[in-house]
Formats: sequence, C-alpha cells, structure tokens
Amino acid sequence: MTVEDYQSGQVLLIDKPLHWTSFQVVNKLRWEIRQAFNIKKIKVGHAGTLDPLATGLLVICTGKMTKQIDTFQGQIKEYTGTIVIGSTTPSFDLETEINETFETAHITEDLIHKTTKQFIGEIEQFPPVFSAIKKDGKRLYEFARAGEDVDIKSRSITIQEFEITNISDLNIEFRVVCSKGTYIRSLANDFGKALQSGGHLSALRRTKIGDFDVKNALSIDDFIKNLPKKN
Repeated sequence: MTVEDYQSGQVLLIDKPLHWTSFQVVNKLRWEIRQAFNIKKIKVGHAGTLDPLATGLLVICTGKMTKQIDTFQGQIKEYTGTIVIGSTTPSFDLETEINETFETAHITEDLIHKTTKQFIGEIEQFPPVFSAIKKDGKRLYEFARAGEDVDIKSRSITIQEFEITNISDLNIEFRVVCSKGTYIRSLANDFGKALQSGGHLSALRRTKIGDFDVKNALSIDDFIKNLPKKN
C-alpha cells in the first residue's frame, strides 16, 4: 500500500491487545505510517472505543475515510466475554477491586438461561460511572475516582441477541449482539442483579462491527511488518 492509499482513505481492521487504550492504538498506527512514508501528517481515527481490559476488533480509518467514522460507529456490534456472578466491583469490571459479595446457591443453569430473556430487545441501561461519558465538562470516571457522587441518566439501547455459551462455576461465558452505546460492563452488573445476586465482567472481546469481523483483523505487530521498511 502506498502513502497515497493511506491519504485517500483506508479502513484498517486491528485486533486490539489487552491493556492498550484505543487512543494508544490510533497514535501508534499514525506514528508508524508517518515514519514509514516520511510524512508529517496523516489523519487516523477509530470507529468505537474499546476499554483497556477488552480485546478485539478496532476499525481504524485513515485519510478521507475518517469521514465515515460516524457511520461505522452506528453499526451493530458483537461481543463475547465472561461474567463472574456473586460479586460486584465499582467499575463493573476488573479495573477496580471487588466491593461486595452475594449469595449464589439459588442460581441454576436454567435460571441463568431464562434471565437472558429479560435483556432482549430495547432496554434502558445506566452507563458505568467509570466511563468516558462527559457530564458538566468532566468525564464520569473523573467524578468516580475523586469519590464524588454523580447523577447518571439511563439510555435506550437494543440487544438483539444474548446467548450463554458456557457455564463453569461462577463464570458465565456469553455472546451479545447489540446497538451502539451499549456498555457490556453495565449488562454484566444488571445481569447479576436480575439473578438476585451480583455480577461483574472479567473478560471482553469485540468480534464484529457491522460486516467487519475480527477474524480478518491484524495484530499491531503484523500491521507494522506490512509497512515499507525505513531506510
């Protein structure tokens, strides 16, 4: 691929590694493209954030294709992951430590499968307080880390599919197909409540955005290997 290809616009599918922010991936790719072609500027952006503790599909746009980012962001997404039942964390995932534990003796496999039906269709969901949503000019996680209470409004989201793929002790593996704006961490927390217990997310992987599939994505290292070698 030439520098003109990147400038006129490309859609790059990247498999985001664990612990990287989406912003770090964009910065890394922008820097590598600039170095490879010895150019000062290139537009690079992503079509939908993944949390640092999540892996999987990042749709990266370059050049003129960055104008399509909003279109890609609005497409249906698919995730797989693991919910741990019987305990909660303030962030609804492993970013923070367990703050409360709950009974799980009453939870059966049948109850787990039946409970998923409560979440199919259009539902109201409260975003996690540990999120990048802005309120009064600040990110919600800034309020959370400062220990400040903040009023969070629910939003309407759509879950097309919620499938339990494996149950092992307190670990529930799942696949979800959902609309833009869905927080899978909130789904894990709400699912635990619906089981009359608690729940938090221990693993998350984005597998699809619209017609884009993580099976066709490159690792960051493989993308860099495919760039022209620096002189």
